[in-house]
Amino acid sequence: MLKIGITGGIGSGKSIVCRCFQLLGVPVYDSDSRAKWVMNHDPELRESLIQTFGPDTFDGNQHLNRAYLAQKVFHNAEELAKLNGLVHPQVRKDFYKWLERHTAAPYVLKEAALMFESNAYKQVDYVLTVSAPIQLRLTRTLQRDTHRTTADIEAIMAKQLSEEERTSRAQFVLYNNDEQLVLPQVEALHQTFLDLISEKVA
Repeated sequence: MLKIGITGGIGSGKSIVCRCFQLLGVPVYDSDSRAKWVMNHDPELRESLIQTFGPDTFDGNQHLNRAYLAQKVFHNAEELAKLNGLVHPQVRKDFYKWLERHTAAPYVLKEAALMFESNAYKQVDYVLTVSAPIQLRLTRTLQRDTHRTTADIEAIMAKQLSEEERTSRAQFVLYNNDEQLVLPQVEALHQTFLDLISEKVA
């Protein structure tokens, strides 16, 4: 099975691109949502999170207190590294379990905002990055995340790889810049990935 990583900075539109691939029948693993699920449901990880960040990591209903955790780690690189060190290995395990349920698919996509930063790219054969100009990404995110300010989004962008580095490290690039249509690019990439599978089989 071919494994394609898909990444992009905040506001690049990678979720929309993933939905387009899903319309073509391609299974998509959403690392962000699965990380939240694992943090809420893996007993060993829950205990490690509480030991590391305190009992307020989960609320009275035993749900992950994302606001509390974000406050603890967002401006503290050391604490963020601790969080990533606990969560990323469990997400990797979850991804491999997910793969076992999709063995009939010619290829799958693994969506991860921090594809390179978290070393998730090592789990896939190729990486596709969704690229868009920074100002457009900022505008999109402000419209989508009404609880965030411009400063909030710029702070998130500052913690992610630059557009240039992310693009240079990926094998494929899809441009979601309001000038090029997304669906034809998805269809072309879909055919490219199927061709790669055919070449491997041959």
